[in-house]
Amino acid sequence: MNPIPRQVRDPGRTDGLLLLSDITAAPDPHVHYRQLRARYGNVAPVALEPGVPAWLVMGYRELLTLVRQEHVFSRDARNWADYRSRIVPADSPLGPMMFPRDNVIGADGAEHRRLRAPLDHAVAGIDLRAMRRAVKDVCDGLIDGFAARGRADLVTEYAQAVPLLALAGQFGLHGAAGHELLAALAALFGSGTDSQAGNRSFEEILRSVRDQRTHRPGDDLTTALATHPALRTPDEVLQSMVVMISAGQETTTIWIARTLARMLTDDRFAAQLRGGRLGIDDALDAVLQDEPPMTHMPARYALADTELGGRPIAAGEVLILGLAATGTDPAVHTGTPSPGSRAHLAWSAGPHGCPARVPARLIAHTAVETVLRRLPGIHLTEDTTAISYRPSPWTRFLSQLPVRFPPNPGA
Repeated sequence: MNPIPRQVRDPGRTDGLLLLSDITAAPDPHVHYRQLRARYGNVAPVALEPGVPAWLVMGYRELLTLVRQEHVFSRDARNWADYRSRIVPADSPLGPMMFPRDNVIGADGAEHRRLRAPLDHAVAGIDLRAMRRAVKDVCDGLIDGFAARGRADLVTEYAQAVPLLALAGQFGLHGAAGHELLAALAALFGSGTDSQAGNRSFEEILRSVRDQRTHRPGDDLTTALATHPALRTPDEVLQSMVVMISAGQETTTIWIARTLARMLTDDRFAAQLRGGRLGIDDALDAVLQDEPPMTHMPARYALADTELGGRPIAAGEVLILGLAATGTDPAVHTGTPSPGSRAHLAWSAGPHGCPARVPARLIAHTAVETVLRRLPGIHLTEDTTAISYRPSPWTRFLSQLPVRFPPNPGA
């Protein structure tokens, strides 16, 4: 196995390292993962942007070690050496996803548990039956808008809108604010030149609804957060909203789109579709296994010199969770996973594991099932390998999913 490149040990040097965004933009990221494993093992050096190195953790066991040892690997970006030394500039597109935030994502230990409790409480209070009915109504309403046309883009006209409208209603957001929120989120997750502006717009919209609910409480998640005793300031309420909506919208959109693509193109599921045995949960789980909504999750920061996967990690270095890579780690996964397998880390693990996997699955399952029920004869108009992705180091967001189906004005 080759030694660690010298530039990885020298902060700010990333000569020759693979950019994380190049992996997510590739037709098959797993080609890159195999090449990185062959050269470095399960913990490989990559670049977040030119001049900003990181470690990509691709091993299943190594990732579990990373997320379970808060005393070694912090979630607080103030421990990131390149951030403290300003190698990463204040206006970096990485900022909205990686810079310190005073919220549950950026906290460790007791502070994390304090800020996590309101989120767990809010999710536990969701009426799942009512939510399923609401999501189904959203899905049917969207399909009504294009069923007679016989064609649609299931990303821009459907997958993006379903979780947005479902989550917006849960938080008391209605009308144009929801669509403005979607545009802001797209910029934030893209980590491009407009990411900082997108982040500001996103928070401004949520700040407005938070202030409304502070004066006029309602039966929604905003009120649940605003009235929870663990949240001490209005900004903590705002940041809790940021976490729940941003994580839920982007990832659920990707999950819906990729599962629909899988159902329509993968022989394992296309045959079930034609035979009337839809296997929706199998397809949902297959996507989580090797194409999870968060391809790469930021981040952990080493609190001291340590070791992971045989690699020396220096204090202050950043480690990225390779959630997609762990789904095909040959040390753990051998062959094709059996239907229904949930032996993946798409939800992450440890103290920061996703708290909303049940409502997320409800939204995604309902969205996929409604398309297949309402639009018999649906098929893609082009091979998914020809479909591009929105640029991002973190996600593989399908830019489009064009389909055709028999027009049905009365569908």
